[in-house]
Amino acid sequence: MLDPIKIFHCLQKNDVSFFTGVPDSLLKDFCACVTQNTPNNQHVIAANEGGAVALAVGYHLATGKIPLVYLQNSGVGNVINPLLSLADPDVYATPLLFVIGWRGEPGVHDEPQHKKQGRVMLSMLDSMEIPYTIVSSDMEQAESSISQALRTARDNNGPVALIIRKDTFSSYQVEQTQSTSMELTREQAIQQILDELSPNDIVVSTTGMASREVFEYRAQNNQGHQRDFLTVGGMGHASQIALGIALQKADRQVWCLDGDGAALMHLGSIVINGSLQPKNLKHIILNNGAHDSVGGQPTAGFQVDFLKIAQTSGYQHTSQAETTQEIKNKLAKIRELPGLSLLEIRIKKGARKNLGRPTLTPVQNKEKFINFLSS
Repeated sequence: MLDPIKIFHCLQKNDVSFFTGVPDSLLKDFCACVTQNTPNNQHVIAANEGGAVALAVGYHLATGKIPLVYLQNSGVGNVINPLLSLADPDVYATPLLFVIGWRGEPGVHDEPQHKKQGRVMLSMLDSMEIPYTIVSSDMEQAESSISQALRTARDNNGPVALIIRKDTFSSYQVEQTQSTSMELTREQAIQQILDELSPNDIVVSTTGMASREVFEYRAQNNQGHQRDFLTVGGMGHASQIALGIALQKADRQVWCLDGDGAALMHLGSIVINGSLQPKNLKHIILNNGAHDSVGGQPTAGFQVDFLKIAQTSGYQHTSQAETTQEIKNKLAKIRELPGLSLLEIRIKKGARKNLGRPTLTPVQNKEKFINFLSS
């Protein structure tokens, strides 16, 4: 396995000193090392992968140096436009070093949402004419791959990619940051929300641990899973799925359980929700200021005023809660008030280690959910 600090030092020796991207569970130890050893203005956790490419292009324009962009391969879709219309050698000829976590590698067990991404990733890079190397877990070979990739980026004046397999990096211990003083975990908040909903209400939950916690709580209470659409992939798109449902099912309340990182990834969705103002859409952002599902890296969630953004976008009702009683009161209020609503619930970072995963396939979830919507 590769020692993250040795890889970091290798990058430094090769004059790579700017890092940006969206966290990935396969890269969490590398990202932790970067965070620990890089000034804030030299490491930016971007809202989405496309934004990270734009940041990297700006850095190169200002310095002439090669930046590093890290992402999970699920984010390749978000980088296609800026890669091909900005950084490509035929456009602005921008050398970039990508480090991509290979979720869903063929032959390696992974979740359903990663299988297709993993299977087609290398062919997608080939189609975009982006040179790539699958990084060895041998340190000497890995250092050689980094040096060669950077030479290629400079020679081609374009992007190159380093592909990281599962368990490539060894663990990297970071200094413990002070925990928030919030009362509830995300799981506790989700359980309280589900307890307050009526049997006819529709739930759309965001990707990552939130959907896993919804699934487990329903199973624990023998409630079935037909009321919940579990957005296991497509980070940041849960509220638009919920909007699409709410516009067609105007007689039923639709509750979107969103995350701060997901909401920030495609923040414009709040503007679209507000422009259409569906009276039955109840948007809940569970905000712990972290990308909790992929290593706990910080988001800008606690620096952003989600309520003001929603208010100026056209949401009729906005509120914030932290305690059990506040959640109960605010949920009761937005249930009774007609109009597009946003409730931000501030929660603790972290999840229990034995949290399970959905036992239904995505197609099974979809079929049960469609039947529930039509009932």
